[in-house]
Amino acid sequence: MSMQSNSGTFEQVGEMQPANNYTFALTSLTSLFFMWGFITCLNDILIPHLKGVFNLSYAQAMLVQFCFFGAYFIVSLPAGALVKKLGYQKGIVLGLVIAATGCLCFYPAASMHSYPVFLMALFILASGITLLQVSANPYVSLLGDAKTASSRLTMTQAFNALGTTVAPFFGAYLILNEAAGAISEQASAESVQMPYVLLAAMLLGLAAVFAWLKLPNLSVSDDSAEEKNVTEIEGSAWQYRHLVLGAVGIFVYVGAEVSIGSLLVSFLAEPTIAGLEESKAAKYIAYYFGGAMVGRFIGAAVMQKIAGGKALLFNASVAIVLILTAVFTSGTVAMVAILLVGLCNSIMFPTIFSLAINGLGKHTSQGSGILCLAIVGGAIIPLMQGFLVDSVGIQPALLLPIVCYVFIAYYGLSGSKVKSTAK
Repeated sequence: MSMQSNSGTFEQVGEMQPANNYTFALTSLTSLFFMWGFITCLNDILIPHLKGVFNLSYAQAMLVQFCFFGAYFIVSLPAGALVKKLGYQKGIVLGLVIAATGCLCFYPAASMHSYPVFLMALFILASGITLLQVSANPYVSLLGDAKTASSRLTMTQAFNALGTTVAPFFGAYLILNEAAGAISEQASAESVQMPYVLLAAMLLGLAAVFAWLKLPNLSVSDDSAEEKNVTEIEGSAWQYRHLVLGAVGIFVYVGAEVSIGSLLVSFLAEPTIAGLEESKAAKYIAYYFGGAMVGRFIGAAVMQKIAGGKALLFNASVAIVLILTAVFTSGTVAMVAILLVGLCNSIMFPTIFSLAINGLGKHTSQGSGILCLAIVGGAIIPLMQGFLVDSVGIQPALLLPIVCYVFIAYYGLSGSKVKSTAK
């Protein structure tokens, strides 16, 4: 993705491709959305696991998310420049190889029993995932009619949610169960080795497949035919108020979703909530992300007729009520309420993303880059929540995501309306 290329040229190049190529390309891309959803969700298993292995505070354990999502902020712009040179398909292949390298680094991290090396491995892994995000999200938006971009991105994101739904069972069985039976902290740390080696093999397999596939080439050069008719691309994406507010929306949405997911195992282990063992509590993360998956499939159909802004307002409002319920009640009611927040999250990322780049014209690519940078909310907000949990406890700390959903409700209500601050 180029930070300066224009989306109109991308669509013009794409139109020369046979229509069935779009269907094939979108089908192929769903595997990527599945894999990075799967890998991202495993962090929610790693946090309680590494917290126990290294005797960490909640704030220290949240450095897992800080390093993982911090990579989005650091790597997004270089990734955009790289994809501009390589094209979408080669960018995807390189992203898969980098992510596989990060997975392989878990092996020495466990052998060395070093938390900093684990964090370094997570950063490398997330750098590869970032390159995939920078390539695939705008690519999906451009593979077809702009009017249905939100629905299309919601559908592919549903497979991202499928990955997050499957991952907790994988992590609970291969990581937490193994760790529970370990006779030493060293053996407990090493329980992550084989699962991540297996993931590396799968990622390298996908890289080989995408290197072989013939996908629509939507890459353009700076001197494309359409661009020659434009003397100058004036201004930038930053002049669009709805894009800037959309970036804040992505920041708080990712932060809220990751914060809640990161605490689910510990929340469900609380005696006043469910008192579950970690390996059993981990499986309930599947309900949280499974709700997001179901909601995205429903949303892909419903949002053909309902405006994205209205859907955002409704979902954010319900999420606020559910979190308040989880904070001020206990037992099964609190447990079910916090898990249902996943259903509300379902359409938020793709809807905010598509609303934010709506009407940007030649600044669409730059806008996409800005939105990818905003995913750093998944690094900062969970860390803030970690400090809150250490200070006031898990339930009161859940009030922080409410602030995030209040902003998302505002964005759906009025902040997403297309406005330019250019004079």
